[in-house]
Amino acid sequence: MEQEHFALGGFPQGPGEAPSRGAIPLRTRRTEVGRELSQREPAATVRPVVSATPAQLASVAVGRPVRGEFTYLVPEALGDKLAPGQRVLVPFGRGMALGFYLGPANAPVEGGVRLKPIQRVLEDSPSLPKDLIALLRFTAEHYRYPLGEVIRGALPPGLSTAVDEKEAKPDIQFFVEALVTEVPPQLARAPAQAAVLQYLLAVGGRAPLDEVTHAIPGARETLKKLATRKFVKWVEVTLQAGVREGLVQNRPDRLTPEQALAVKELQGAVDAGGFQPYLLHGVTGSGKTEVYLRAVEHTLARGLGSLVLVPEIALTPQLVGRFRSRFGGDVAVLHSGLKDRERLFHWQALRKGTVKIAVGVRSAVFAPVEHLGLIVVDEEHDPSFKQDEKLRYQARDLAVVRGKQAGAVVVLGSATPSLETLQNTRSGRYKLVELKNRVDDRPMPSISLVDLRVERPREGQVTEEAPILSPQMLQAMEETVAKGQQVILFLNRRGHSTILLCEVCGLSLKCHDCDVCMTHHRSQNRVVCHYCGVAFPVPDRCRECTGPLLKLGIGTERVEAEVLERMPHARVARLDRDSATSAEKLTELLASFARRELDVLVGTQMVAKGHDFPGVTLVCVVMADTSLAIPDFRAAERTFHLLTQVAGRAGRGKDPGRVLVQTYNPDAEPVKRVLAHDFDGFSKQELEWRKALAYPPFARMAAVRLEGEHPEQTAGVARFLGNLVGRHMPPASAGVRLLGPALAPIARIRGKTRWQLLLKAPTHSALAPLLARLEAALPDVPNGVKVVIDVDPGAML
Repeated sequence: MEQEHFALGGFPQGPGEAPSRGAIPLRTRRTEVGRELSQREPAATVRPVVSATPAQLASVAVGRPVRGEFTYLVPEALGDKLAPGQRVLVPFGRGMALGFYLGPANAPVEGGVRLKPIQRVLEDSPSLPKDLIALLRFTAEHYRYPLGEVIRGALPPGLSTAVDEKEAKPDIQFFVEALVTEVPPQLARAPAQAAVLQYLLAVGGRAPLDEVTHAIPGARETLKKLATRKFVKWVEVTLQAGVREGLVQNRPDRLTPEQALAVKELQGAVDAGGFQPYLLHGVTGSGKTEVYLRAVEHTLARGLGSLVLVPEIALTPQLVGRFRSRFGGDVAVLHSGLKDRERLFHWQALRKGTVKIAVGVRSAVFAPVEHLGLIVVDEEHDPSFKQDEKLRYQARDLAVVRGKQAGAVVVLGSATPSLETLQNTRSGRYKLVELKNRVDDRPMPSISLVDLRVERPREGQVTEEAPILSPQMLQAMEETVAKGQQVILFLNRRGHSTILLCEVCGLSLKCHDCDVCMTHHRSQNRVVCHYCGVAFPVPDRCRECTGPLLKLGIGTERVEAEVLERMPHARVARLDRDSATSAEKLTELLASFARRELDVLVGTQMVAKGHDFPGVTLVCVVMADTSLAIPDFRAAERTFHLLTQVAGRAGRGKDPGRVLVQTYNPDAEPVKRVLAHDFDGFSKQELEWRKALAYPPFARMAAVRLEGEHPEQTAGVARFLGNLVGRHMPPASAGVRLLGPALAPIARIRGKTRWQLLLKAPTHSALAPLLARLEAALPDVPNGVKVVIDVDPGAML
C-alpha cells in the first residue's frame, strides 16, 4: 500500500467527487455500478424553511443506494434526542426510509428550498460510535459506494432495517423439572400426562424440554397442563458460551525468547498510546496466536478494547476457542455463520462496553469496540479479507485506517506476508517483529517433491492421468496412520471431477450461462457450476454428438473416495464448502479432528488457514498446480502463500512434520521456493517483477468491470468508457496507465458477457479524477449493462 492510503485525511477528492447534500430526496434507477444511483425527483408536500439555523438542520445518510448526505429538518420534539450515529426514520421519495443521523448540517440551505422533517428516532443510543462513523465515511469515499449503504451493510440484522431496536436475548434453554417424586393418583384418568411425568421421573426428574418433546410427540401441550396442575415447572437457563472439547488451549507457562520480545514490544506500544502499525512475521508454528493473546490481555488490563480479524469462518472456531479459554465470556464473535439474534446480541454487548474483545471475519472491522487500543489481523495475506461483491472493501487496509483514526496499535500477522504489507515494512511505514523459530525449537517440516510427469502411466502411445495418490504419497500416509498420527490432504478444488470431456468430439461439458466447465459432485449425482450455482443430473452422453463422457480432473470429493478405497481402515473426513454447510458442522468437524477422532482430513484451502493440530505430522498437497495457470498477476504469490501455509500445518506437536507436494511443474518459481522455505528469495524476486511492470505494491489499481446480456451492447459500452478515460488521461509523465477495454478472462458468467478496464497509477489521488469522470458518465449507460468500479481489486478474473 502507498503511504497516502493511510493518511488521516483519506484520499483527495477528484472533480465532481464531493458528496451531494440535498434537501430533496432522489428517485433511484438501475445503473451499472452494481448499485443504485439517483436522479432528481419532485419532493412531496413538505414544510418550507425560512430561516433554519444549522442546529435545526440534520445531515442524514439514507439507507438506499443513492450518493451523498441529505439535509433534513429537526423537529422541536427531537431537538435534544439526536446524537450522531443514531438510526432515524425519514421521508424519502414517496415513502419512508431508514436513515442515519450524522450531525448538524453544515451546508447552507438555498432560499425557497423545502425540506422534510425527520419522522422519529429508532433507538435510544447510537448504533454507531463517532469513530466508526469516520471509518464508514472513509470507506464510502475510497471504495466509491453510497454512504447510507455502507452504514447499513456494517450493521447486524435487527439494526439494518427501519424498525425500532429491540434488546437481543442471550442463548437460553428450557428445562422441565418434576415437582413430585411419583405419579399422583389423580392422573389415572389422564394417561398422556401420566406418561410424560413418568418419563420425566425416569430420567432423574429434570430434562431439557427439547429432549422430552422429541421422546414423546405432543409432550409440549401436556407439560403445560402438568405445569398448571403444579406437578412440573419450566425452568429457563441462560447458556454460557463455551469451548468445544478439543479446541480448548491453556495458557503456556513460558514464552520463547522471540515471543517474549514480541509481547514486550507490543505491550510497550499499547502503553505509549497512539497509532503504530506492526508486521508480526512468524514462521508457521512459531506461536503468533499466543503473542496476540498476551497483547490483548495487556490491552484489556488497561481498560481498552481489542479487535481481532481472521480471514474466514473456517479459522474462527479454533481461534474463538483459544480466546474464550483465556478470557471467558468477554469475547464477542461476529461472522455470518451465527444466527441473526446472536450477531445482534454480540454487537449490542460491544456497543454497551460490557464486552471489550471482538473476534470475527472481515465484516468485524466495523464492530463497535469501545476505547479501541489494539487491532490484530491474523493471516493478513489472505485474499478472503477482500470482499468481491457490493461494497468491495479490503478489511486489512481498513483495519489500518481504523487504527490510525482511533490511535490504536495494529498488528498484521502472517508467515507469508502480502507483498503490499512487506513493502510497507521495508519502506519504514510499519515496524517489523519477527518469530524465526517454532515453539520449543521444533524443526520446520521437511518438504519433498513428487514429479507427476514421471508418475504418469504410459501404455503404448496413450498417456493417462497420473494417479491421484502417488505410490510415495500413499506409503507415507499408511505409515503415518499406523503410528497413530494424523494426515491432511490438500486440494483447492471441490467436487469429484472438474471436467467432463466427450471421448469422441473432445468437447467439455460447460455451463450454459458461464464460460466455465461444470464440476461433477458424485455424492449428489449432479454436475454443478461453481459460479452461478446451476445444477442438473449427470448426463449419460455428450450433448453435441452423444459420445461417452470421460470424467477428468480431480476434486476433494474424489480424493476422499480414493483414500477410503485405498485405506479402508482409516477414519476419513472432508472439509470444504460442500461438507461444512453450517458453523455448527464446521466447529464439530474441527473439534473432532483436534480430539484425534479422525486420521485423515481432506480439504480445500479451508484446511490451510492457521489451524493448529499437534497430531498432524504429514501434509500432502495432491496438486500444487491448480492456481499457477490463473491469469492474474498475483497467481505466483498466492500459490506460494497457499503451499507454505498448508505445509505449516505439519509438525506442530512433539513429532517432526513432513510434507509431500505433487506437481507437474517442479521448476515453477513458487514451488521451488516453498521447497527451500525461502520466503525472502521469493518475495525479493516477485517485488522486482512487480516494480518493473508497475503493479501493486508499486502502483494503485482500479478495475472497471462491465457485464450485460447483449454482447454487442456490452462491448460498445466498454469501448465508450475506454474512449472517455483515454480522452482525459493525464500526461504520460504522471504514470497513469489504461489497460483495455478487453474481454474478462472469464468472458461469460450467468449468461452475461463480461468486459473490463484496468487503471494503474502511482497514487490513488491520480486515479480519483478519472474514476469521478467514469461515475459521471454512468447515468448515460443503458440499463442492460451493469458497471462495477472495484478500487484495489483483489483478483483479475
